[in-house]
Amino acid sequence: MKKTVIYKEDINFSIKADFYGTALEHAPVIIYIHGGGLVWGTREEISEEMIKLYTDNGFALFSIDYRLAPATKLPEILRDIEDAILWLQLEGSKLFLIDSKKIAVIGSSAGGFLALATGTFTHKPRAIVSFYGYGDLVGNWAARPSKYYCQKDTVSKEVAYKLITDRIITEASIDERFLFYVYARQNGVWIEEITGVNPLNNKEAIYPFCPNRKVTKEFPPTLLLHGTKDMDVPYEQSVFMRAAIIKQSVEARLITIPNGEHVFDKNFQDPIVQNALKQVIDFLKIHLS
Repeated sequence: MKKTVIYKEDINFSIKADFYGTALEHAPVIIYIHGGGLVWGTREEISEEMIKLYTDNGFALFSIDYRLAPATKLPEILRDIEDAILWLQLEGSKLFLIDSKKIAVIGSSAGGFLALATGTFTHKPRAIVSFYGYGDLVGNWAARPSKYYCQKDTVSKEVAYKLITDRIITEASIDERFLFYVYARQNGVWIEEITGVNPLNNKEAIYPFCPNRKVTKEFPPTLLLHGTKDMDVPYEQSVFMRAAIIKQSVEARLITIPNGEHVFDKNFQDPIVQNALKQVIDFLKIHLS
């Protein structure tokens, strides 16, 4: 059963989340963060198979929206994610049969990046799971033109900027925004569009938003999943993130999907994916017990 709530609002926006309950009272809860390059996406993108996987295993699920770039920049997006955690901790147990002290954060792609960023917050989750996320915003993979996207049809600046607006939005479909993302990756301006800072001229200003540079001994236990054939977010991003966490003597595991592409989990019935998802459930049960 789904219940939609507003977890944050202002005169210019309201941000929604969908809550999916489980039969278990005082259930631990997963906050799910969608991907979309921080420029598109919606809380409703999580598949029915994934919802069922989590709830059937005794986890309540809280799938959230957040403000989207480029109208909203990364500091405010991160604030939305932390506010979602705070809302769930303060209000969640009043509305739902959950244990608001047992929260994990899971994200995919850009949502994986945001999930990793929660490990640097004051109000941290108990555990983090990142599906093909990233911890580094200043590396060549992100800050320079992408070889992969440059092989696609060129998107003009005129076409790209017709797809965006100065109006604050919290939901957008891939059809509405994907060509803007392609343009940004083709021209190496993606990081500048989401942060307002040119990483080639002022790399140090972006360091505070890079989870791999902010890991401390208080970082939550983390599970990373990544395919070796990911052409959008390089597999090495999860390798490097794991190394940064382990360096602080914090638990971090990486599940490698051989020949896995970006969004490999869409192949839900693939035995390799099923095995990986079983390990995700086992990890959550250990750290949210």
